[in-house]
Formats: sequence, C-alpha cells, structure tokens
Amino acid sequence: MKPYNKNLKQASRDLRNNMTDAEKLLWPRLRNKQILGLQFYRQKPILNFIVDFYCPAANLVIECDGGQHFTKEGLEADQIRDKALAQLGLKVLRFDNVQVMKQIDDVVEVVYQYCLQKSP
Repeated sequence: MKPYNKNLKQASRDLRNNMTDAEKLLWPRLRNKQILGLQFYRQKPILNFIVDFYCPAANLVIECDGGQHFTKEGLEADQIRDKALAQLGLKVLRFDNVQVMKQIDDVVEVVYQYCLQKSP
C-alpha cells in the first residue's frame, strides 16, 4: 500500500466532484476494470499529492495536464512530484489535456500497452 495522506481526503473528494473535461473523457475508459481487468482510482492521495488516476496493480499514475503544467514553475513541480512517485516504484504517464480531448483512443492505447507489459 502506498503512503496515504488522510488530510487530503476532502480535497480529493472535491476534485472527484469537479473533474476537468479531459478527466471526464478519460475516466469512463479506465473505470470498471476495462483495461485488462485492472482497477483504476481517480483523484487518489499518494504522499502529499493527489494523482488524477492510479492503478495499484500496474504501479501506474496517469496525469491529465492543463496549461499550468507547461509553465516553468509547473514543469519544475511536476519533475519533483514524478521523482517522489518514482521512488515509490510508480510510473507516471502524462498526457496533455488537448491530447486527451482530441486523441482519446491513442491515449487509452498507450495506457493499455503499458499495463500489458506490467501484467503477470
């Protein structure tokens, strides 16, 4: 089990209730064990972060990145976050919101192929 910050529980709940358009489009493709029977969670607190999507069986985090992630500060924060998650053995797949909105099938295929490599 990954470190869980119970102080982020309400923030996580709020994010689930206010997902971005990209997250709303991707979530129906991940939920209900549609990819290789793997369970995904949305807006999951890990360490001091809330990741967009998390699959414990594949040690996978999926992030849908909006414009704020492409500023100097955003890129630096993401690097720190990705490094901390990698130290827990997690792989972070990042997708630009525009990519999710316009190429959802390609995004799902990347996730599927990664999970396929990680499944026993």
